[in-house]
Amino acid sequence: MLDAFFVSTSVVALAEMGDKTQLLSLVLAGRFLRPIPIITGIFLATVLNHAAAGFLGQLIGGSLNPLWLKWGLVVSFWAIAAWVLVPDKCEDEACPFRTYGAFVTSLISFFLAEMGDKTQVATVALAMRYQDLFSVVMGTTLGMLLANVPVVFLGNAMAHRLPLRLIRFMAAGIFFVMGALVAFGLHE
Repeated sequence: MLDAFFVSTSVVALAEMGDKTQLLSLVLAGRFLRPIPIITGIFLATVLNHAAAGFLGQLIGGSLNPLWLKWGLVVSFWAIAAWVLVPDKCEDEACPFRTYGAFVTSLISFFLAEMGDKTQVATVALAMRYQDLFSVVMGTTLGMLLANVPVVFLGNAMAHRLPLRLIRFMAAGIFFVMGALVAFGLHE
């Protein structure tokens, strides 16, 4: 249980560095200047999005032949490793601002930004791997918060000081190693 939680937390926290959701956090913080409703919206959107992804991962993982599951996980982890290397940009369509308040705007924006995102795909893969929905969802949610809450509070000052390219390479390396461990049967 702790393995699933800590792996999920660290993988998502690293994968989120430089992601569009960090850019979205900056935009929301600058637009609303209300960190608590923004963080609450991020938390709830992530729990809902990752719970659905985790449930899908458990459903898939429980019904696949173990050999297919193994190689599906390997390919998933390696695909995420490649995907992490591509920096995200917050496009106007990905950062919708309406006349809603900070909480509702954060909730909707983060939920939509995470649809099909690498952390949602990672949540599916982690839930397939660990078959512990609660630990995976709470871990990925904590990872999301670890990556985005400081951005909400520190704004542009933090964004300009992070070596985002290095962090993306580190996250990609973690996903690649996880895939290799599964491929070679070194991680049960």
